Amino acid sequence: MRISEMKNIGVVNEEKLAQVGVVTPEELRELGTEAAFLKIRHLVDDGACLHLLYGLEGAIQDIPKRELTERRKAELRSFFKQLD
Repeated sequence: MRISEMKNIGVVNEEKLAQVGVVTPEELRELGTEAAFLKIRHLVDDGACLHLLYGLEGAIQDIPKRELTERRKAELRSFFKQLD
């Protein structure tokens, strides 16, 4: 399976992940949402937004990002706000 076949991850984000050395779904799951997001933000796209963070988490959980729990969304929002 290609990363772009995971939920919430299209070809553009697959390319961003590849640029930071994440090329398989297993590598994404092993790295984790926050670490993958930080790599993208620091090395590829300094404007990476909260929606990408939600999308990565949804991909790892194999659910659409809109189905993330409110608790997990709050955790991710808190993580994202600390980056500014």
